[in-house]
Amino acid sequence: IICVGNIYLGGTGKTPLSIEIFNILKNFNKNPAFVKKPYLYLEDEIKMLKASGKVFTEKKRVSSISLSINDNHDVVILDDGFQDFSIKPDIAILCFNSKQLIGNGLVIPSGPLRENLSSIKRADCVVINGSESLSFEKTLKKINSSIKVFYSNYKIKNLDRFQDKEVVAFAGIGNPQNFFDLLKENNINLKETFSFPDHHNYSLKDFNNISKGKEDVILLTTKKDYFRITDKKKNLYCLEVDLEIKDKDGFINLIKNKLWK
Repeated sequence: IICVGNIYLGGTGKTPLSIEIFNILKNFNKNPAFVKKPYLYLEDEIKMLKASGKVFTEKKRVSSISLSINDNHDVVILDDGFQDFSIKPDIAILCFNSKQLIGNGLVIPSGPLRENLSSIKRADCVVINGSESLSFEKTLKKINSSIKVFYSNYKIKNLDRFQDKEVVAFAGIGNPQNFFDLLKENNINLKETFSFPDHHNYSLKDFNNISKGKEDVILLTTKKDYFRITDKKKNLYCLEVDLEIKDKDGFINLIKNKLWK
């Protein structure tokens, strides 16, 4: 059991990392599966996972794990579940984004954390999406001296499609600004940006407001948002990205050492 979780309230990249771990396991001839809670608002993330492999979505994660065993899967990847104390994972991974990290370090409602920083003691490793932060690494090590820290970045696969063109970008994810920053960092010409709440269900009114009625404008969104849009527009595109883990060999060795002792 590999748990990919977070203590920050969303927007930390759990689902892309879960898919990357799935691909790593497949390369080792394992038969992994995903476990995800069946909340309606998570349907976009469930669709993303289903595009890669089998997903079990029982109300209780323990039931999903049992079903996966009966279906001859030898590893399950929990996309979320760090706060589910009915399960003891073999590997517990916490995700952070370098732009937000832990915010003000306080728990909801005073801050953005789902639980206290002491919970880092339960994690085997941390994956930080974005730039390196030695000061944050020191904070992690003070709480859990044995924790491993890795970094990841998103590499855009379909960048050529949007270069030298005006783009209107929109996102309804945990931290839409992270998406817009990624586009700017890759020199995509952003004409305008629109932010929506996480898991937002888009209406025709939303699209009319975004495109201002212009059929020729390129609308660009995240893959997670794209899976949530039922009425696809001809000028609507999603950003295709690969998650690249720095020191990937070290990350793979962590998984191997934990799972195949």
